[in-house]
Amino acid sequence: MRILHIIRTINPEAGGPAEAVRTLISYKDLGYEGEVLTQDDPNAPYLKGLPFPVHALGPVNSTYGYTSKLIPWLKKNRSRFDGAVVNGLWNYGGLAAYRALFGEIPYLVFPHGMLDPYFKSAYPLKHLKKLAYWLSAEYRVLKGANYVLFTSQAEKELAEKTFPIYRWTPHIVPYGADTPRIQKAEALRAFYDHAPELRGKRFLLFLGRIHPKKGVDLMLQAFAQTAALDPELHLVIAGPDQVGWRHELQTIVDKAGLTSRVHWPGMLKGALKWGAFYACEAFILPSHQENFGIAVAEALACGKPVLLSDQVNIAPDIKADSVGLVEADTLDGTLNLFRRWNALSADERTQMYKQAPITFRTRYDMKENAKIILGLFGKELKKHPLNNSES
Repeated sequence: MRILHIIRTINPEAGGPAEAVRTLISYKDLGYEGEVLTQDDPNAPYLKGLPFPVHALGPVNSTYGYTSKLIPWLKKNRSRFDGAVVNGLWNYGGLAAYRALFGEIPYLVFPHGMLDPYFKSAYPLKHLKKLAYWLSAEYRVLKGANYVLFTSQAEKELAEKTFPIYRWTPHIVPYGADTPRIQKAEALRAFYDHAPELRGKRFLLFLGRIHPKKGVDLMLQAFAQTAALDPELHLVIAGPDQVGWRHELQTIVDKAGLTSRVHWPGMLKGALKWGAFYACEAFILPSHQENFGIAVAEALACGKPVLLSDQVNIAPDIKADSVGLVEADTLDGTLNLFRRWNALSADERTQMYKQAPITFRTRYDMKENAKIILGLFGKELKKHPLNNSES
């Protein structure tokens, strides 16, 4: 089956949605041939050497990503595909897909958490703009989709609270990450070559965008207040600084006298990323909003427990499996994550390490997501044979 993924950007620095698309397209053994349509600049360096076709119709001048090329391209090429997946909301790709694909080929929408009411309270002015766009465009995109995909019951229920009206066909799909495609020893060697100062160190790992939504400030404040409990424990904060926040965060570290115990290795990809997961004691994510958190699944795949806020939508799974710790997305809650991790016995930690890969295999293997997407498209194609009109 040939599927088109429509996404604003495939840049790895964009976070989870871009990583999810890259992972899904890799499952060719399922008969899943994928192509990607983006509003990226075709000369962007991250497009070089990708193992799948990318049609980059940028550059564009805004995050909305309007380009007059999008609808004509979709109309010209839609007959080559069995279906399309719109990844993310609030950009022109969704509206273009609705206008070019509705009634022609099946399309699914993956909101990737972008309907969470957190954004309504955190960014009220932006929400007003989104409300206008919702009434004029985005609602039609979702209503017209064959299915709107949510990664959990919690994400689905939260999405229904964001706007005054909604009507779509929801479907909950398992979500997660790919298994590491590299040997542990090779990944560790690459990571320590990149960050030799961490060789032999024990550390907790944060890996993701350095953004206020992720609670990085809470994490540093909590580490500063609990550092004396375990003087040998370090903290690694890996990821792109998208909003220029690093200088302010470094001030917290320096004032606490922890400059030598907090490390900023930058964005880690490929072997470096997997090496960081294998090297850490546990993964920490005190996020204020996370519809899933691919890095959570990646940590579990590497056999590592996870320390989460209760605003990560899969936190109930983590508690149910006793494969990590969950607290509120507040300073007190984040303090508790550090304190409780420090207080765990060796046997309790060992049990979490054993459970982590089991939880990954049973709940978060991304290949199951790909199978379900193919099944949904197959179901729709049986109901409605393709209309390959080029009008």
